[in-house]
Order: sequence, then structure tokens, then C-alpha cells
Amino acid sequence: MIGASRKAGARRKGTDVRLTILGGGGFRVPLVYGALLGDRAEGRVTHVVLHDLDAARLSAVSRVLAEQAAGVPDAPEVTATTDLDEALRGADFVFSAIRVGGLQGRADDERVALAEGVLGQETVGAGGIAYGLRTVPVAVDIARRVARLAPDAWVINFTNPAGLVTEAMSRHLGDRVIGICDSPVGLGRRIARVLGADPDQAWIDYVGLNHLGWVRGLRVAGRDELPRLLADPALLGSFEEGRLFGPEWLGSLGAIPNEYLHYYYFNREAVRAYRTAERTRGAFLRDQQERFYAEAGRADVSALELWDRTRAEREATYMAENRQAAGAGEREADDLSGGYEKVALALMRAVARNERATLILNVRNRGTLCVLDPEAVVEVPCLVDANGAHPMAVDPLPGHATALVCAVKAVERDVLAAAESGSRATAVRAFALHPLVDSVAVARRLVDGYTAVHPGLAYLR
Repeated sequence: MIGASRKAGARRKGTDVRLTILGGGGFRVPLVYGALLGDRAEGRVTHVVLHDLDAARLSAVSRVLAEQAAGVPDAPEVTATTDLDEALRGADFVFSAIRVGGLQGRADDERVALAEGVLGQETVGAGGIAYGLRTVPVAVDIARRVARLAPDAWVINFTNPAGLVTEAMSRHLGDRVIGICDSPVGLGRRIARVLGADPDQAWIDYVGLNHLGWVRGLRVAGRDELPRLLADPALLGSFEEGRLFGPEWLGSLGAIPNEYLHYYYFNREAVRAYRTAERTRGAFLRDQQERFYAEAGRADVSALELWDRTRAEREATYMAENRQAAGAGEREADDLSGGYEKVALALMRAVARNERATLILNVRNRGTLCVLDPEAVVEVPCLVDANGAHPMAVDPLPGHATALVCAVKAVERDVLAAAESGSRATAVRAFALHPLVDSVAVARRLVDGYTAVHPGLAYLR
């Protein structure tokens, strides 16, 4: 069930729970803190430590959090630091939400890829590979520090590409790192709503990799309601994924794909839309957030009100190019409220209080998908308790989905190998073998282009 839970006895003794947020100057941090403010149960987070390399961003976000906490009794204490080791010591939970290279790096990822006529999105295709190559070494260093300084902490990874980064960190932290994403939860809730079901009482049969998964069933009281949706074109066209992919294609698939699969199924249209856009998504967010952080430091400005306005604009324009290419229209109001912070809070509750919950998470495979090895990180429903997240058995994927998952996982493994060895040849192979890169020559030019703009890729030789 999506976010469903039942009490199974408390795990922790005492009431002091410390959460460290890496990337604590990030724009979405107030979403997490807002969720914490609404948690009044025993064992809740009492102390939040924000860590970021940028002291000005930390100051701006701290102002937003202070306004959020105003008038809230016993609001979690907030401290900020630019010292990573200081931030990690004593942590019970560590959220990793870093962006190596900042939003300028994301904009560069998009620009270099689009110049070659391939997708530059931050988690999919060439852009995702470039982002992974510069993020994995930093994430591995964080994992090693957590293992040394906070060995009992649970790491919840928000950092994109989420599945790839979680797998890199799991090689040092084992099952104590869990990746989260709000896309599967949002998809499941939209399907449940359109079928007239309570999302909290529905079992979502979802499986794949991060940003590469499919809903194959939605069970309410043991009955699979998804066939009813797939057989009704009008019903399929009434929610976001139905408009994005089209009822006819969803009926042919016999499943509802994660929205990010639009980049695969309609790649040519997506690339064309991104190449003709006035600005790429990364450039838009870079410019928007530069304005936010500049204005948030002014004494005459409410940082919280400014953040709310900026967030509303950000959410409304999410995947705008894809929706334009598909003629899908504007996002619905219910989809503008975020979601990953709710997944994170449910995960922490389940672990800290042993409140068993079923959540769709990124965890080590452990035989869940027979086509992948046990250490491969997959995105599947998990039973979460005081001992962590346990992947649940799922049916095999159909052939086309299996092929795509295996191909993308092989690329992720090459990214990890290149990050560990510094091998330029392995990095070229990662780009060349991705399903959305159509030429080895293009792959070589991509590596040249990315190493030219990203100092963090100087290790590739």
C-alpha cells in the first residue's frame, strides 16, 4: 500500500533523534522540514543539522525554516555548518541531497548533450551519465565518512541519479543506505484516484529502476483494478500519464510507465522540444534559484513567502517540454504539492519506531528481479521496519521492459567502473551503450564536451 503503516512497537529509547541533511542549502529542504513540523509522535526528529558548502545558501534556507517554525511548539532545532565531519557525528539519519556542480552543472549537461542531438536530462541518457560521473566520487566519499563517523546512521539518498548513487553508496554502507523518489508514489496515487480507490488502501505492483519503472497492477481488497483502467480510453486520458503517453500506447503496453519513460518512448519528440525551448530546465532553475537566494537574504522580505512563490512556479513547469510535445496540458493542482518529503518521513518513522510500512524504494535487489544480480539497486515495493527496507517479491517484467532495465543497469555499472578507475574508455562505453545515444562517435564527443566544462571530470584519463 502507498504509505500505509501499522504500529508494531517502538524501536528507539529516548526522544532525541538527529537528522543531518547534506545539501542543506538546497531549495527543497523546507519541504522536509515542513513534514517534520507536522510529526508530533514519540521518536520524532528533534534536531536538524544542515550541511552545505555554500554558507550563503545555508543562511537563506535557515531563514525559511525559522519562519516555518514560528509558533510551532517544540519545533525541531536547526543548526547549520559547512564542516561535513561535524555534520555527520551523532546523526541517526542522514539525508544525502547534494548537487555536484550546482544548477550551472545541470545546465551544462543539457547544453552539451543537445548540441549532439541527444537528451541532456539530469537523470536519463547522456545528461544522467555526466551527472553520475561527477557525483559518484563525492557520494562514495560521503559513504565512507558516514561509515566511519556515524556507523549506526541510516542514509536516505535523494541525490540524483538516485538509483545509481544509492548503488555506489551501498558498496560501503550495505543496506543502511536507501534511495527514495516521489515519482512512483505520485503515479500510484494518481492511478488510485482515477479508479476511485483510496491510495492508502491500494497495493501498487511497481517494478524497475529509478526513473525506469512500470505499474503493472493496482489491487484493492485483492482485486486488480488496473485492467479496468487500461480498457477505458476516456479514463486513461483523464490523468497526467494518460495524457503524456496517450491511451492507445498505454493500452498496447498493458502497464502504466513512470513519467520518465516518455524520454524513451517519445525520444525524438522530447529532444526536439528541448532543443526548441527558450531555455533548458536546468537553465530555468539556475536563473530562478539565483533570484531566490539573492532576495531571500533581504531583511524586508519574507523568506518563506518568497520560497512558496518560487516553488509554485517550479512545480507548475515540471516536465513542461514533455507535456508540450505530447499535448498533455497543464499539471493538475494535486500534483503541485511535492511528495518526496512524505516518503522520507514515512521511511524514518518505520525505521525509528518500527512502524511497519510498505513503500516503493531503491534498494539492493536480493533476487527480487531475477535478471539482475543481488547487489544491483532496483526500485520496488519494500516492507520497512526497524531493520531497514526489505524488497518484496514481484512478477517478472515483460520482455521489452526487461531488455531496457538490463541495458540501463549495464550502463550504470560502467559509470561506477569509470568513477572508480578513472578510465575515459569506460566512460565512453557508458555513453555509447545507453539506449538514447545512437553513435560511438557521439559518445566520444560527449566525453570530450563534458570534460571540457566540468572540472569534476578531470579524473577521466
